[in-house]
Amino acid sequence: MQNDDLFSVSNNVLRRAPLAERLRPRKLSQFVGQEHLVGEGKILTRAVEKGELFSFVFWGPPGCGKTTLANILAEETDYSFVGLSAVLSGVKELKEEIQKAKDGLNFHGKRTLLFIDEIHRFNKAQQDALLPHVEKGIVTFIGATTENPSFEVIAPLLSRTKVLLLKPLTFEDIKKIVLNALHDTEHGFGERKISINEDALQFLVDGAFGDARKALNTLEIAVGLSKQSCIELNDIETAYQKKQLYYDKNADAHYDTISAFIKSMRGSDPDAALYYLARMIEAGEDPLFIARRMVVFASEDISNADPRALMVANAVAEAVKFVGLPEARINLAHGVTYLSVAPKSNASYMGIEGAIEDVKKFGPLQIPLHIRNAPTKLMGDLGYGKNYEYAHSQEDKIPNHSHLPEELKSKEYYTPTSQGLEEQIKTRLELIRRKRNKE
Repeated sequence: MQNDDLFSVSNNVLRRAPLAERLRPRKLSQFVGQEHLVGEGKILTRAVEKGELFSFVFWGPPGCGKTTLANILAEETDYSFVGLSAVLSGVKELKEEIQKAKDGLNFHGKRTLLFIDEIHRFNKAQQDALLPHVEKGIVTFIGATTENPSFEVIAPLLSRTKVLLLKPLTFEDIKKIVLNALHDTEHGFGERKISINEDALQFLVDGAFGDARKALNTLEIAVGLSKQSCIELNDIETAYQKKQLYYDKNADAHYDTISAFIKSMRGSDPDAALYYLARMIEAGEDPLFIARRMVVFASEDISNADPRALMVANAVAEAVKFVGLPEARINLAHGVTYLSVAPKSNASYMGIEGAIEDVKKFGPLQIPLHIRNAPTKLMGDLGYGKNYEYAHSQEDKIPNHSHLPEELKSKEYYTPTSQGLEEQIKTRLELIRRKRNKE
């Protein structure tokens, strides 16, 4: 049983298909997004140009183009396309398609591209059944998954394939796809002269969270509900079943909300911080913008009171890039609650501000000779490095001499607080400074 792919279904069926199905691109040149894979000279473009595909696994979020790319690759390289869903198919269906692929290869020299959607739903035995046929080249295998292949695809199969990471589509990608749907006279709404106002378009694209299918399905519902030729904001809100929050990314609401968010974490109020986080997420704020502010906050407002805060914030930022919304909201909430409850200190922040102020005030003061490098004899003769105390040669690892320029010798930029771990740092630094001040 060979599954019909989109390109082989009848025109009648296609006309009745959902908008997202009707608008699937037929050629690689029509595909929107994933430029790291389908751009000029990129891996999939080169494979199509050579007409030679290889086995791989598409790993990416819903609606980013995994199935569409598989169809296009088969169409543009003259492979027979077989599509199976791991949810609906098992070993029996797999064996039937493998036998057809063998016959096609033996009798007609026709290669088969076997696409298995949601490959992570196949258990180990089902994946084992596929393995020898991929290894022998009877089929060229493409798997698609939203889950991490490292955990969901068996190691022998993974070692015989290449994992290609697909990213959530960008705002501009989704916008381009939506506008194309409105202008397309064959499969979209071009003949009906449907337009969309800017607020509605912004809300539609933001709410899709990088999922083209979600955007197109919502647009189709909105067009069906609208009583006019221009789609308004309330049409999209009705289709999404949620209201737009007042939040202009370039105006006061943006800055007011992020300010409230930061000040809530600074004030050790995780409940308020989560509330403002939710406001920003629901309004379509860029999650990486939020994560970047958290990374800054970890050093500006927590610092050495809990050095782990920066590690948590960085981990959250990486997770947001790796996972994407909507799931990344959980990573953000994890970081926000940790940062909110952590002990607070702005001592490092105030320290660098004070140092910068003196740099601007005094200019480039002379670096003390004893801590300058002396790679040549002349420099040594001039006193470079003379009387330098190597810290590791000292019993307590603390040199007696200062390292600041003479004019700033008594300056103390860093003043640790008594919060969290910084209390230990404060005790240690007081010991260091007492010794150094005896010089």
